Amino acid sequence: MSQPSRPRIVDDQALMYIRVKRNKTTFFLQCVPSETVLQIKEKLEELIDQSVNDQRLILMPNYQVLDDYKSLADQKVENDAVVALTLRKDDDEFEEVNIVRQSDYLPPLEVAVTTSST
Repeated sequence: MSQPSRPRIVDDQALMYIRVKRNKTTFFLQCVPSETVLQIKEKLEELIDQSVNDQRLILMPNYQVLDDYKSLADQKVENDAVVALTLRKDDDEFEEVNIVRQSDYLPPLEVAVTTSST
């Protein structure tokens, strides 16, 4: 019989994953809750060749811009969270959030079921 799967532990913290999305691309990053957003941006810098200063991370679905110097836990980023990545444009402004499959971070719709008697 196989053992039930348990989260791996690093430095007394359970490993977690976040989904960082931009356009049609999704990066699955392994991290721990005590990591800062700056550390996450450093991981992304290696993948996308964009300076941490040119990245902005936004927690979905509430569009909360994440603070570089706070931990993921401090900002309520949980396992399997969707985080949008936006990059700095030439005019020094950040691009708008552009995630192709927005349904990945929208809460499920409540469907009202009605019955009619005939």
